[in-house]
Amino acid sequence: MSGEVPSKRKARMNHRSTAAARLPRGFGWLTAALGAAAAVLSATGSWVPSLWGDEAASLLSAQRPLPSLFVMLGHVDAVHGAYYLLLHGWIRLAGTTPFALRLPSAIAVGLAVAAVTLIAARLRSPRLAVAAGIICCIVPRVTYMGEEARSYAVSAAVAAWLTYLLVEIVRRRYPPAWLWVAYGAFLAAGVYLFLFLGLLVVAHGIVLAASRVGRATLIRWTVACAAALLAASPLVFWAIDERRQIAYLASRTEVSFGTLSVSLWFGSVEFAVIAWLLIIVALAVPLVAHIRRRDRASRPPPHLPSVELVAATWLLVPSIILVTSQFFVADFTARYLSYCAPAAALLIACGVDRLASRRGWAITAAVAAVVGLAVPAYLAQRGPYSKNDSDWSAISATLGARAQAGDAVAFDESVRPSRRPRLALRTYPAGFAGLEDVMLETPYYRNTSWPDRVHSLATTASLGRLAAVDRLWLVEYATPTHIDSYGIDTLAGLGFARTAEYRTHRSVIILFTRQPTSGR
Repeated sequence: MSGEVPSKRKARMNHRSTAAARLPRGFGWLTAALGAAAAVLSATGSWVPSLWGDEAASLLSAQRPLPSLFVMLGHVDAVHGAYYLLLHGWIRLAGTTPFALRLPSAIAVGLAVAAVTLIAARLRSPRLAVAAGIICCIVPRVTYMGEEARSYAVSAAVAAWLTYLLVEIVRRRYPPAWLWVAYGAFLAAGVYLFLFLGLLVVAHGIVLAASRVGRATLIRWTVACAAALLAASPLVFWAIDERRQIAYLASRTEVSFGTLSVSLWFGSVEFAVIAWLLIIVALAVPLVAHIRRRDRASRPPPHLPSVELVAATWLLVPSIILVTSQFFVADFTARYLSYCAPAAALLIACGVDRLASRRGWAITAAVAAVVGLAVPAYLAQRGPYSKNDSDWSAISATLGARAQAGDAVAFDESVRPSRRPRLALRTYPAGFAGLEDVMLETPYYRNTSWPDRVHSLATTASLGRLAAVDRLWLVEYATPTHIDSYGIDTLAGLGFARTAEYRTHRSVIILFTRQPTSGR
């Protein structure tokens, strides 16, 4: 009898593993190639769009000395602290050009695509895995976050690998200790990188329950989650303390049909229509099959979750929680669900697989069609003003070509912080070399918030900072129908007159020259 126990135990241990797709030789290299291709695709053209407000916050925070950064995080942006620390180390190696700042996000996209490929391969087939990897490369939300110096791409990569670890846990009746440690570590790191990634725990719990894993697995998963969330609890405290930072969301209409159907992940109406149709196809077939199985058996045995279940819970559960919470507290904007974008790619690939009826040529054609629909969004994302209409690189270039050493420069401070043209000086400093920043009160690295603290132009004049200035460049924020007039009356009262004006995409750069007065 004792000789039968090991074999029975081995059979039990392999119950789920044998159901999973066996990866063909060399598949790891294919996975790496898809990840590398995704990183290259996201990085390509990432140097073109001008940096914008959120990226300026990333850059200025990462450039601070560490003591200054920790002081700032005690007042604002604690939820982004882990990303700022990563970027702090990165820019010391790679520099602060737009390409260098955005490259970590492109690399993170590559890692996310690799994880998506492995999830699909483990739960279905290598063919679906390749389709999912290719589609994940080009989903508009993925290519957008892959060229942005924010934490969204990194958190998406963590979410993807956390989900892959869950799949590995479910595949094994007796998961080894390292899997639990890795799962807890990835979850804690993910929450520190992006707080709302913690909602993925609910989705994973549903997957475990649906897979009917053993009690021991559920207990160990609960312990791993509890340990991770306990480790991340300081961030939760800081987030609550600094919640006023996102209070502005209450004044915006963030939940709308267009936002939920298009803006979350798909970028354009055309891509969204096809994506949602394929997602519906992907979910309808297994749902019908599940209903039929339920009619035949009241208590199904433990089993591997379907790739559709894993992807659907990943996509929908955090989305539903975050969107519905908007009715109680303003905590939602479309980018907050960026880490669910790889799940959308998985479901789109599943829909393609269902419609193609297992014909290789049909799958290839369908994937190519999806890729083609994503091309316009990809190109638009890499236009010079695609990031919130920011034109800071153009401001810097204009002043670099027109200004003279010793000229003063002042900026419109009447617009919201993320649009203030002053940030051009910090993000593209080359064009401002030799110019006098007359409005500066406290530089950002000595401030408790992320930007500079500045005087108004009137206060600047009262401090005597304009007494020796004969030429001053004033950068005003502008739209196609309106140009701000911040500080113009003050300068006119001081004897300055407009002598030149240059228009960029969202700014007007005006040269004021002091006019001679009688007796001078």
